[in-house]
Amino acid sequence: MAEGYLTTHVLDTARGIPAEGLEIELFRLDGADRVPLARMRTNHDGRTDAPILPKGAFATGEYELVFHAGAYLDATGTPPEAPRFLNVVPIRFGISDAAAHYHVPLLLSPFGYSTYRGS
Repeated sequence: MAEGYLTTHVLDTARGIPAEGLEIELFRLDGADRVPLARMRTNHDGRTDAPILPKGAFATGEYELVFHAGAYLDATGTPPEAPRFLNVVPIRFGISDAAAHYHVPLLLSPFGYSTYRGS
């Protein structure tokens, strides 16, 4: 069994706080297909309560995390735009080491975002 797992952390950099209540989806990419694996929301600390991809389900391959930023920004009272500059933020990444912890954080504001492979 693989020992690795996948986590995330979302920070609202415009407000300087964790992004609570942001919906996240995880897909495994299989050629042109996107296979849904998980759907979660961030907690008060901007993290999910459990790994997005736990040890028992972890495998090498290509994945996509989808962060529903527009709905989060709407819920926090960020002034609306039609359409929002950032609505859905997809991040595609590869997992090459089945024994590693992959951490894919998102630093979010209404007009920009960044990510990196964290620890």
